[in-house]
Amino acid sequence: MKSVFGSNLTLSLFGESHGPAIGAVLDGLAPGIPLDLDGIRLRLDQRRGEAALSTARREADEFELVSGFFNGRTTGAPLTILIRNADTHSGDYRQLQALMRPSHADYTAQCKYHGYQDYRGGGHFSGRITAPVVAAGAICRQILESHGAVIGSHLLRCGGVEDLPFPEQEDALRQALRQCSASAFPVLDPDAGERMRRRIAGAKEALDSVGGVIETAVAGLPAGLGEPWFWSVESVLSHLLFSVPAVKGVEFGAGFAIAEMAGSEANDPFYYDENGTVRTRTNRSGGIQGGITNGMPLILRTAIKPTPSIFRPQQTVDLAAGQNATLALKGRHDPAIVHRARAVVDAVVAFGLVDLAAGRYGTDWMAAGFSA
Repeated sequence: MKSVFGSNLTLSLFGESHGPAIGAVLDGLAPGIPLDLDGIRLRLDQRRGEAALSTARREADEFELVSGFFNGRTTGAPLTILIRNADTHSGDYRQLQALMRPSHADYTAQCKYHGYQDYRGGGHFSGRITAPVVAAGAICRQILESHGAVIGSHLLRCGGVEDLPFPEQEDALRQALRQCSASAFPVLDPDAGERMRRRIAGAKEALDSVGGVIETAVAGLPAGLGEPWFWSVESVLSHLLFSVPAVKGVEFGAGFAIAEMAGSEANDPFYYDENGTVRTRTNRSGGIQGGITNGMPLILRTAIKPTPSIFRPQQTVDLAAGQNATLALKGRHDPAIVHRARAVVDAVVAFGLVDLAAGRYGTDWMAAGFSA
């Protein structure tokens, strides 16, 4: 089981959903980085989501920094984040040793790990493991912010309800990113947000679930991050995003819509702004060209599938009996996870960008500041 990613900064995950603890190790952080622990707590709170719209499992997600942090700053040693599990109802999952939940990892985990995997709550496959990812990503986010970059996401679509897109003008975009980053349910149109909430509540009442699309932007990135081919910005961020449970699609800039455009519509014309900086008139490329950032805002969207754990009877197989079966789930499950997933998306994007920036500027860049 491979749970490590990164080149200059690495992220390693450990633990299971119903084990004693979960956590992450960030290896490669520069020494001397000041950490805002309340900022990490805020991102973990956002991952938990609003109680009425989320799972009844309520973990405090109190984290411990058990290495790599001393006197308020990183030491340069591997930073270990530990989050203890408390609110586990493992008995709810006994039937899932043999009954495979549709569209979950139960069957594929059985095929790969031959029944030795921890099946309780999905084990290491569980969305519960995103908690330490969010904590690690919150640290990376603070590093980016110390260099003038602003990151944020909103629910572009949820359950068929659509929000406004991010504004194209950069000052307005920065304001929108700050607004979304402070919100528990990030939308740009409050009316759309209320309709999304009602849609999620309706799915819960119908014993069903809904999915959605998260739009993410990063303003203030320097031009020159990334590589062509295998380590392009799109390659690295897509790898990370597709590692997040429930992600089924990723697009950058105009995304799939660009295939319907003429070249004259799709191209982003260059110009010098009033500060003598090269900019583009449009941003169909989403801030990336040739796999490398061009100084424009990074724009991407992530598709999140409906939560597969629903309380309606579903057809499945009983591996112990070797026959078809019907599954009626017990336990505590989300009618939607898209509003919680935005904290995870922000986290992995922040991690990927810090890793890429450390590859260009060196790891001391994380603490020392730079001008690009």
